[in-house]
Amino acid sequence: MASIAKRKTISYMYHFVFQQILILLAVAVVLVAVFRYLHLPQVLAYLCAGFAVGPYGLGWIPDLLGTRNLAEFGLVFLMFTIGLEFSLPQLLAMKRLVLGLGGTQVLFSFTLFGGLAWMAGVPAPGAIVVGGVLSLSSTAISMRQLIEQLEQHSRHGRAALGVLLFQDLVVVPFLIVIPMLASGNAAHSVLITLAWAVLKSFVVLAVILLVGRVLLRPIFHEVALARSREFFMLTVLLITLASAWLTQLAGLSLALGAFLSGLMIGETEYRHQVESDILPFRDVLLGLFFITVGMLLNLSAIRPLWFWVLGSLGIMLVLKAGLIAILGRMFKLEQGVALRTGLVLAESGEFGFAMLVQAQYSHLLPDKILQIVLATMVLSMLVAPLIIRYNGRLATRLVPSYRERRSSNLDSIRAAAGDMHDHVIICGYGRSGQNLAWMLKQEAIRSISLDLDPVRVRDARDAGENVIYGDGARSDILQAAGLKYARALAISFVDVPSSLRILEVTRQLRPDMPVIVRTMDDRNLEQLKAAGAAEVVPESLEGSLMMGSHLLMLLGVPVSHVLRQVQTARRDRYRMLRGFFHGAAGEDEVEESYRVRLHSVTLPAGAHAVGKRLVDLNLDGSGVIVTTVRRGGITGPQPSGDTHLGSGDVLVLYGTPEALNAAEKILLEG
Repeated sequence: MASIAKRKTISYMYHFVFQQILILLAVAVVLVAVFRYLHLPQVLAYLCAGFAVGPYGLGWIPDLLGTRNLAEFGLVFLMFTIGLEFSLPQLLAMKRLVLGLGGTQVLFSFTLFGGLAWMAGVPAPGAIVVGGVLSLSSTAISMRQLIEQLEQHSRHGRAALGVLLFQDLVVVPFLIVIPMLASGNAAHSVLITLAWAVLKSFVVLAVILLVGRVLLRPIFHEVALARSREFFMLTVLLITLASAWLTQLAGLSLALGAFLSGLMIGETEYRHQVESDILPFRDVLLGLFFITVGMLLNLSAIRPLWFWVLGSLGIMLVLKAGLIAILGRMFKLEQGVALRTGLVLAESGEFGFAMLVQAQYSHLLPDKILQIVLATMVLSMLVAPLIIRYNGRLATRLVPSYRERRSSNLDSIRAAAGDMHDHVIICGYGRSGQNLAWMLKQEAIRSISLDLDPVRVRDARDAGENVIYGDGARSDILQAAGLKYARALAISFVDVPSSLRILEVTRQLRPDMPVIVRTMDDRNLEQLKAAGAAEVVPESLEGSLMMGSHLLMLLGVPVSHVLRQVQTARRDRYRMLRGFFHGAAGEDEVEESYRVRLHSVTLPAGAHAVGKRLVDLNLDGSGVIVTTVRRGGITGPQPSGDTHLGSGDVLVLYGTPEALNAAEKILLEG
């Protein structure tokens, strides 16, 4: 009987958890769709979804500890992808921001907010907790929003990252001190424990960095040779979670270990593949994290305290942004950049919730103060995406000198453009952009290049190149670069979201402007063409064309025939090159993760398509293109719609796996 009851209990729990997941997904999907329609950040949708279904909203989902634990992995994968974006030399170059600006920000914010809490009547141990909690900012919200806005590599983006990295480090001593405050240990005991934790932290960080730099590249090389996407993905997950586990074992945060593993993998040539594979995990789990944050808000408890909550929210946002702006000026940041950094970091952080939970267990904060601080944190995270989205506009309004500086930058761009007419604007001055500029110079075609790397711009200008610092996605920058009089625009870097933004701005200002876009492959070719690109150059397919051209000429094929093949392939938008025949599951997918592919179908005697014309089957409507019909061992050109199909014909189809399955069913069964 006991075993039967146990099985029933397990079955009920399984059904209960499954039901909660369905509710959570349904509400999240609806709210995300609504917020996307309203052009609002998705983070707000997740927070509202959590509040709506949580224990203090509609009460559909209890505040489960397991849900919070799972949501923490969203932060892990976010920090991992941030690590991929930054190399170790870049991070070392930021040590002044991490230790200097980050250290002083935490120290002054902790002192300021802790002092205000103590003056408001909060006991000293509780005031220490409040100061620590409010001194932290949200890595998840700040970096996600900056990445979406393509500002992670800007000056204020790098400064914000430096501060956030120090905040992730300083969480460790805070979490150590909180239980000690409750136990009443002596000050010297607290210092000894902290010193030991810091020593362990440095040892673990050194081991991870040393082992990772020595072993990661050969490990990934062997894994890639296996040509299995599942094996590759499992290896990435193992390395990421193992690094996170080691840092947690040393008393550091999981997110910091994930950042370090991303930092090391970012030094290898497998960075882009890893980034594309990990993206779905990050987005889903990070969304779950924000949902759990929204579930913490208890409106009934804070309703009588709304005045204190709104006052605390306003004081925290203003003082924190202002303090960071002042400290940024002390560390030689431009006034506008310092203010933008402060606006990005004005909100509270996700690690503050862990500190609050620990303080609640230790009974360091009265329930009234706990709810006020909690509501302030959640509301600050609710408004943070909007503040970060408009940080540039706020800075230009509040700091006239910054607006003038940006205007002077536009003047310098106009000066560089001079009286140019029929010139080419190149967005991005990396290797491809520099090669484009060199080729244009050989043909006496004038060009002006835009780039966001200040060192590259300085070095190129010193060498006499016409390069300026500017973001090609901004309409005022493009206008200053002479878009009105330019002959063409080239996007030389590989970043589809950035390219789409530039195309949108260009289409608004110059609908007739031909734009050529560089991509890594053909996955976004149609999207970019639909956005207004005159030509899209997929590097992988162009590489295939060049290799084939050289091979044909080595075999003695006339140059005119080779050129005709290349021109035909380009004219047909690389149609014959864009698909490939997939072998066993997983093969080729480490290097090429395309979904569109080629697939051949042989028509038996009783097939539905036998005796019919291609146009009658409407395969184009299902998203499939018939590239070739092979009949009697002879392969003909691309067939027309009037082609009659016969028994034994082999059709080569091009499309996504779903479309290919549907088309094969039409051909064989009708």
